[in-house]
Amino acid sequence: MNDSPLVPALPDTSVARSAVTYVRSCESEPVANHSIRSYVFAALLAEHEGLKPAADFDPDLLFHACVLHDLGTSPSAPGAERFEVEGADMAARFLTEHGYGAQAVDPVWEAIALHATPGIAERRGVLAYLTHRGIGADFGIGADFVTDAQGAAVHGSHPRLNMVTALVDDIVRHATRSPQAGARYTLGGEFLRERAEPGAATFLERAAPTSRWGT
Repeated sequence: MNDSPLVPALPDTSVARSAVTYVRSCESEPVANHSIRSYVFAALLAEHEGLKPAADFDPDLLFHACVLHDLGTSPSAPGAERFEVEGADMAARFLTEHGYGAQAVDPVWEAIALHATPGIAERRGVLAYLTHRGIGADFGIGADFVTDAQGAAVHGSHPRLNMVTALVDDIVRHATRSPQAGARYTLGGEFLRERAEPGAATFLERAAPTSRWGT
């Protein structure tokens, strides 16, 4: 849990703690840390834009949309469809098993399924918008609303650990599991093709060293 007054604390409910435990049991440490940082950045963005918890968005659903968004990259995912959809399905099952109804589960599913789809996520409501932007901010995309001190605080609690390469590794591994998981023009499919040559890197890995937070 975050212990810095500079950044929002993670929710301390039983379901939130279970979500973090679930993510850490499924995902590699760099990817799990990325998911948690994405929530902190999304919460900072909401604050920066004057969006009010409860009035403008549900902070509990934002936490789960961000923290659970990369479950589809984990070995626990079925590997039959693109990772974003399988992650959304896994998050929906988790929330349903913890007593959430369709009115809460459906927007989280949509936010996760669209998290890597710029131009669409931003137009599907505040939850999908904040989720997409919070995740992007962890790659340094549109992260100008985060101060250097806030960035240092969140990375101090949840270090990067060469996250970009670790995440791409997991997405590519998932994309090899079936033709549908690595379909052309999906993120997983294109990463798989970019990595086809020995030593080749994806566009995300090539951009990371010069991005705000690095790799």
